[in-house]
Amino acid sequence: MQTTSGKVTAKDFFMWAGAMVSLYWSVVSFLILLFEYIDRAFPDIVTTPYIDPYGSSIRYAMASLIVLGPLTVVLLRLIRKDIDADAGKAEIWVRRWALILTIFIAAATVAIDLITLINTFLGGELTVRFSLKVLTVLLVAAAGFMHFYADLKGYWRTYPARATTVGYAFGVLAILTVIAGFFIVGSPTDIRLMRFDDQKQNDLQNVQWQILTYWQRKEALPNSLADLVDSFSGPLRLTDPQSGMPYGYSKTGTSSFKVCAVFNRESSSAGSQADLYAARPIDAGNLNDNWKHGAGEVCFDRTIDPTLYPPTKAVR
Repeated sequence: MQTTSGKVTAKDFFMWAGAMVSLYWSVVSFLILLFEYIDRAFPDIVTTPYIDPYGSSIRYAMASLIVLGPLTVVLLRLIRKDIDADAGKAEIWVRRWALILTIFIAAATVAIDLITLINTFLGGELTVRFSLKVLTVLLVAAAGFMHFYADLKGYWRTYPARATTVGYAFGVLAILTVIAGFFIVGSPTDIRLMRFDDQKQNDLQNVQWQILTYWQRKEALPNSLADLVDSFSGPLRLTDPQSGMPYGYSKTGTSSFKVCAVFNRESSSAGSQADLYAARPIDAGNLNDNWKHGAGEVCFDRTIDPTLYPPTKAVR
């Protein structure tokens, strides 16, 4: 059945609008994932001093690609079926606008990408990481340009088997990209264990500073963590949020002590939130190593330096 009416229905408009929005979002998510992989494969401590151990941007891009990638495929397949059933659908203005807009965006992206590459090269700032990102954008934009230009010219309607093959190829590439994300950020269980460890680390930091405040006021260390409970100082978590067991604490001298907790895994080399905002060491030491830990029960030894943290009475 064929028609030459070229009339755009509400279904046509929203099918094309949904397909284009999900397509653009999927492509951006795909690029974000590849950029994150490049950043982690070629780290730059100057421009990227801290990497989120939870991989928030990776997880969001993965979720977007998992949902919107198949949605894009489904919508485009439905649109193609409509065109097969009614050849006039291939000439409606919403289709031509969607294809031409996509081709324009892809061409503009290629041009901007090449300008950026040449400008960076002439400035002597070209790095492997930057070059890979530019190449990635160039390949994705060029592929998009060629695919939709061919669609505009009716190539895929003439060779539907090739269109199917290309669709499968891009689908496999997207799946592999998403799978790679799990090897970087870990499973949901791994991330939950990391969050538990970060909470324990933050709790121990708070306990440490409460012990310091206690010592400054009374010139003695508390006999137990229960001595730190004060209705005026606000809530203080003294138990492991994962197991419900109290954190370990013991005095090792008149001004030295240790606090302990059971961790699920070794500290991330990239640094956790607690490492990034770690409390100032009570004694001399490297700030970044102050809360580094392995898996299992770990104790942190602390010694209060009275010259750095004099008792309150001495200050007065």
